[in-house]
Amino acid sequence: MSAMALAALAIYSGALVFITLYCVLQFDLLYHYKKNRKQPAADQPETLQRDAVRQKARHLAMAGGDEEEAFSFDSGNGAVSEAERNRQYPFVTVQLPLYNEMYVTERLIDCITRFDYPRDRFEIHVLDDSTDETQEVVRRKVEEYKAQGFFIEQVRRKERKGYKAGALKEGMTVARGEFIAIFDADFLPHPDFLQRTIHHFRDPEIGVVQTRWEHLNEEYSLITRLQALQLNVHFTVEQRGRMAGGLLLQFNGTAGVWRRKAIEDAGGWEADTLTEDFDLSIRAQLKGWKIKYLEEVGSPAELPVEMNALKSQQFRWMKGGAETAKKMLPVVWRSPMPFWKKFHATMHLFGSSIFLFVLVASIASVPLLYHLGSLIENGFDKNTFAWFMIGLLSIISIYYVANIQSEAHRKDEPFMQSLYRFALHFPMFLSLSMGMALHNSRAVIQGYMGKKSAFIRTPKFNILDKTQDVVNTKYLMRQLEWTTIGEGLLSLYFLGAVALGFYAQNTTFVVFHLMLAFGYGAIFFYTLKHRRMG
Repeated sequence: MSAMALAALAIYSGALVFITLYCVLQFDLLYHYKKNRKQPAADQPETLQRDAVRQKARHLAMAGGDEEEAFSFDSGNGAVSEAERNRQYPFVTVQLPLYNEMYVTERLIDCITRFDYPRDRFEIHVLDDSTDETQEVVRRKVEEYKAQGFFIEQVRRKERKGYKAGALKEGMTVARGEFIAIFDADFLPHPDFLQRTIHHFRDPEIGVVQTRWEHLNEEYSLITRLQALQLNVHFTVEQRGRMAGGLLLQFNGTAGVWRRKAIEDAGGWEADTLTEDFDLSIRAQLKGWKIKYLEEVGSPAELPVEMNALKSQQFRWMKGGAETAKKMLPVVWRSPMPFWKKFHATMHLFGSSIFLFVLVASIASVPLLYHLGSLIENGFDKNTFAWFMIGLLSIISIYYVANIQSEAHRKDEPFMQSLYRFALHFPMFLSLSMGMALHNSRAVIQGYMGKKSAFIRTPKFNILDKTQDVVNTKYLMRQLEWTTIGEGLLSLYFLGAVALGFYAQNTTFVVFHLMLAFGYGAIFFYTLKHRRMG
């Protein structure tokens, strides 16, 4: 048995152990999620009462009553005092951090002004760092709504220092709100967003309320459908499972509300990672603040429709995740949290690193295939690899629950049709996820090495249905990176591995290598195709 054979086996098996452990811990989140779903919502009576208040206000407004008068009624006890009204509707600052988003800025501002919340109890701050036509779009919309009596301002900085984190930090200096709601440019929250989130802060331990992302353009293409498949897992099983299990959650950077005191107590926004939201989430929870996740409250957003924008988003998330892990893991382990909670937090922080292990395992599988015959001759049982199927089965069950069983994502279609869609899309999702491993591993390595890079925002184009296209659209990314060439070469590498498997009459890795070849090939194809548009 050669040293090369043993090395290939050790590297492949070691990577699979980490991947399997990560998947099993995800299954633990599924257990907490399913257990929690069987329990009635603790705040249901209050929610029903508030719905009754809002219903009465709407009826009064529809009957020609004044908006302020409509909001001056409670659930049947007559007019309330100004102090009681202010308690029911605390003042909120809505922050909209923007940077060159000319296609989606108007619809965002229009949407926020439709909030079903007393107009004098919230202000809108457009944190505009734009350097293009977006500036004028914002200026015009701000003047329009100011004339209608809204508290709205265009907040500009001389220097885009600290990127989004810097904008949010400086925005705090002019914000009057006790609570801070944050929306990225591509979001279109429902009118009742504040009504359905703010009352949760009556619990003094709640520092953040995060809502579930919905998808405005899920059916646009295969790329958007597969993105939705993955995001649905995070915004059902992962977030609610962590909350139910008493584990650390995360604020997702948008579609959520912060208690101002929690931001300040945790040390404020910091720009030393590309995931300032994840970083502040961990710091706030280590200070004792809780994150309330509302799966039942959806906030629609636009998914990236072209591969280069998706890669940009993934790069920022993966690199930022590694930076946050490097920064916060020592703090987590010095905290007084129980060991199991620290262990879960560690794997949560290592979430982006899963791509590094996928890359290592996939590359090592080819020399392992070449030497597998000699390993078997020396007593190795290849059926040992079957144990790692536990991880795959865990992931399949998690994605099935999130996309088929969860009420949030259950589609209005027959069960068998939903099952067919899932059976068709999940293997493709798995293949393309593995095909992103080279690109995302580069981001993770840069994050751990401390290499700094700019915050590259994910461009959105207000493309919501199949009749629209991104051809000749501004903000398209046209730079060709070395990882794209690497993805094409890896596709050929795994096609060669498939041929090797048939030649050696050993099909142990054939399905795995076919999926890798397809995944890398699809990523390579779409990257070049979308780069050439326009």
